This record gives sequence, C-alpha cells and structure tokens, in this order.
Amino acid sequence: MTLETIAETRVFDGVQTVHRHASVSTASPMRFAVYMPPQSKAGRVPAVYWLSGLTCTEENFIAKAGAQRVAALLGLALVVPDTSPRGLGIPGDHDAWDFGEGAGFYVDATRPPWSANYRMYSYVANELPATIAANFPVDPARVGIAGHSMGGHGALVMALRNPDRFRTVSAFAPIASSMRCPWGEKALSGYLGDDRRAWREYDASALVEDRGWKGPPIVVDQGTADSFVETQLKPQLLADACRASGVPLELGMRAGYDHSYYFIATYMEAHLRHHAAHL
Repeated sequence: MTLETIAETRVFDGVQTVHRHASVSTASPMRFAVYMPPQSKAGRVPAVYWLSGLTCTEENFIAKAGAQRVAALLGLALVVPDTSPRGLGIPGDHDAWDFGEGAGFYVDATRPPWSANYRMYSYVANELPATIAANFPVDPARVGIAGHSMGGHGALVMALRNPDRFRTVSAFAPIASSMRCPWGEKALSGYLGDDRRAWREYDASALVEDRGWKGPPIVVDQGTADSFVETQLKPQLLADACRASGVPLELGMRAGYDHSYYFIATYMEAHLRHHAAHL
C-alpha cells in the first residue's frame, strides 16, 4: 500500500514523520504519525501505539506529549493515528465536538450513515499494524498501546480484545466505562444503535469482566483536578472490574492534575518505561 509522506523531521537522533494513505477500513484517506528512534537503524524495534482523545489529530501527541526524547532513550517506535475519518461530508459529522469527525470512538459503526466509513476499530486493530509492519522496521511481536480520554478507552478496548497483538496497555484519564457515561452513550448509540449488548465490546470495564487480561499490569493515571473525572471517566468502575476479575491494575490518582497534555507530559516517561520493560 502506497504511503504519502507529508512531513519528516529529525528529533533526538530519530525521525518524526507524518503519512497519509488510502484506508480500506474507513474507505477514505487516513493520516498517521510515526516516530522511529535511532535504534531502528540497526534493526526492528518495539512500538507503542497512541490513541488520542476527542477533537484531536495525530498532531496533538507528537507536538505536546514530550514522548520522542524518552522513546529515543528506550528504543521505542511511536505510532499515532488520527481519531476519525475526515472530509467525508456525512450529514451531522460537524454538529457536535463529541460525535462525528474527530470523535470516532475507536468503534466499527454498524448504523448508517456512519457504518460505511467510521470503522476505527478495524483500522487500529488490523489495518494500521499491517501497514506499519510492511513499511517500517517495527517488530510486530513487541507492540503496546496507550491513549488519553476517548483514546484511553480505545487503548483499553484494543488491548483487551487483541491481547496477542497488543502486549502492554496504559491510559491517561480513560473513559473507564463507555456504556455508563454521557460521551459514551451518545457515541455508542449513534454509531451502533440502541442494543446495549453490542456496546459491551467497546466498554473497557465490561471487557475486563468478560475477557480478563493475562498481560502485565494495566497502568492508568488520572488527575484528581480533572473536571470530567466524576461525570465521564469514572476510574473506580475500571478498578472495581479489575479487582473482581483478578486483573492487575496500577491506578494512580494524581493530585492536582487536570485533563490536559501538561498532565500527560508529566507522566509520559513512566508510561513508556512500563511498556519498554515488558516489550
């Protein structure tokens, strides 16, 4: 599959690139960013995928998270997809900031008109890893996944449903139970319809209950000053599910931190070191 390189920048002796390609999953052009550390010149390296939150593109993470310095030290590649298809002109895709463009929720939509293109689960779980393995010196057997907010939800869902592909998982301020918060209920009903049984496949807490997790501890950091923590994120629901299912969870409630990339940048090194230790 042909990749178009949009940007290429040297950073910490590695290379940060942004690419565009024609996605089969979304039937549309998709963008993603890749950071290749200097160690990749000598052979294949492990990778961590990053899934961003509502309204974000690949740019937010690569510009604000401060991840490249640590990735270069640890020899980790970073792969950062966009959060939805773009420019499709689907009626309603710009009506709200928390649904439609920039808010794909990492699901495979089954409800028209979204079902033709909004297939971010298949894109991240299957198509993008195959694209990366074919075009970059990344070891597909050593891959982890992380994310923030909507992307934290996505990272947990991807790992819990694909433990053979994503061996490690961490999240910043994730939506812990998409079935039980306003953002998730709006997205899941809009993309999947009203059958809540289908929603469980995209709910991290439900997936812990239904499938468990045999990998290294799940790492989650949550700021206590996050304005969304009680209404949308609800980390205690994930903690309760992990405790009941015997799944190891390292939940850090970080005093005074909010929902921003300042919070993410503060704890990014700890997350990447967790992934590197197990990959």
